[in-house]
Amino acid sequence: MLSDLRESGSIEQDADVVILLHRDDLYDQQNRSGEADLIVAKHRNGPTRTITVSAQLHFARFTDMAPTYSSQESYPKDN
Repeated sequence: MLSDLRESGSIEQDADVVILLHRDDLYDQQNRSGEADLIVAKHRNGPTRTITVSAQLHFARFTDMAPTYSSQESYPKDN
């Protein structure tokens, strides 16, 4: 949480963007294995949100998740 940074000096006040990393599988290996959340907790010039990414820790990297499509979404039509 962003409030956890209050005791870290002026980081919370001075930063334009604060991104936090959360991995559920660190605490419960049965839960969302291989996924991580990038939490944009502060963005002075934009929106805040949570982005789920794929955690490929054996390569020490995070990548975009494959898009999920529901049957109700419209797909682009070929002309």
